[in-house]
Amino acid sequence: MLGIGGIGMSGLARYFRHTGKPVAGYDQTRTRLTDDLENEGIAVIFTDDPSAFVPDEISPEKVLVIYTPAIQRDNRLFLFFAENNYTMVKRAQVLGAISSQYRTIAVAGTHGKTSTSTLIAHILNESKSGCTALLGGISKNHQTNFLFSEDSPFLVTEADEFDRSFLQLNPFMAVITAVDADHLDIYGSHEELLKTYAAFAKQVEPGGLLLVKKGIEMILPELEIKNLYSYAFNDPSADIYASHIDTDEHKMRFDLNTPQTVLHGLTMLPIGLMNIENAVAATFLALQAGVDETVIRTSLAGFNGVRRRFDVRFNNGKLIYIDDYAHHPEEINALIKAVKTMFPSKKITGIFQPHLYSRTRDFADEFAQSLEQLDEVILTGIYPAREKPIEGVSSELILSKIRHDHKCLMTREQIPNHLLDHDFEVLLTIGAGNIDALADPLLQMLYHKTSQQEIP
Repeated sequence: MLGIGGIGMSGLARYFRHTGKPVAGYDQTRTRLTDDLENEGIAVIFTDDPSAFVPDEISPEKVLVIYTPAIQRDNRLFLFFAENNYTMVKRAQVLGAISSQYRTIAVAGTHGKTSTSTLIAHILNESKSGCTALLGGISKNHQTNFLFSEDSPFLVTEADEFDRSFLQLNPFMAVITAVDADHLDIYGSHEELLKTYAAFAKQVEPGGLLLVKKGIEMILPELEIKNLYSYAFNDPSADIYASHIDTDEHKMRFDLNTPQTVLHGLTMLPIGLMNIENAVAATFLALQAGVDETVIRTSLAGFNGVRRRFDVRFNNGKLIYIDDYAHHPEEINALIKAVKTMFPSKKITGIFQPHLYSRTRDFADEFAQSLEQLDEVILTGIYPAREKPIEGVSSELILSKIRHDHKCLMTREQIPNHLLDHDFEVLLTIGAGNIDALADPLLQMLYHKTSQQEIP
């Protein structure tokens, strides 16, 4: 598996390992996730030298090579497999083949899909139905992105729009959470992205169900799906929506309204206001899958969220630290809105690592507008992922457009010491790259700042 440390690839690695296949993989960088895979018995190397990876006694016809679009075509392992008659397939094709064996519940969207799919999987897993799940994030309830059920007909998975991967799926039930402009390096325009989402929507199985965020049905014309529903945070014009919403630092409460019933007084842990909207979608699909109300109530109340999605890493009542994967302006807007709702009187400092040169170029104005809602902004360098640098594109591009003076640019290594002698109340790390590597140094800083000696 080339790119085994990716969140989607690691889930597949665990799936094949669980089904008894020998699994090995390559990734560029050692991470907590690759460490976990190694501890589970999966061999991982961090060099693309074929001699370090391919035993002489293993013939090509006995090996399936799975790769991600993020693997560069000049990668020596990729070239070795391509030139020596190995069967090579993209991750999306493999996920499509696996999903065809199940009644697949697929969650698509430019944001919100990881939290929504993880919540669906959690509810089903707590019910008699059970599920197998290949998730795009680490469930904090299960500490993994892979769940397996021997008997359940259901597979829960993300439907990733990058590289049009989700067109490999033919789901039994599907959700589209958002269709904001993104991945314009792939699609070229927002209109082309919308066309591809419409193509995904049409792939729902005959007799299946499609649930879309309110408003999306208006921009995905020509849909002829009998069971088409809309959902919203609290818009009564949607088919499914929340009402009587109440949130504080300890609990989130709401009523769920559907065409068939109203579930009063549902509760969740305080894991971000946006998760109420995700719960609206997840709970409705769970009802359609046959999960009873009692299980829904208890599983919602016990849902701990997803690692790196409104992930509260520290809270002593005075100082709060939240880590979040937001990497699109709309996701940052949702994150900041949720934080301000939960902590309305506190000063918010955000550390943002832009993800991709192309995304930074395409949305520099929008990133600046979302980030300037913070009381203070710290920017660090762009995480390139699969991309080469683009001339004239850097974090300075965003910094120059933020319309207040409480902003700066620094390296990740400089940030903990800067914050140690700096006043803040809520601290956010924001981004989809490797900014989460700051979490442990920031936690050490916070415990030092609050005169505690070590992380418990």
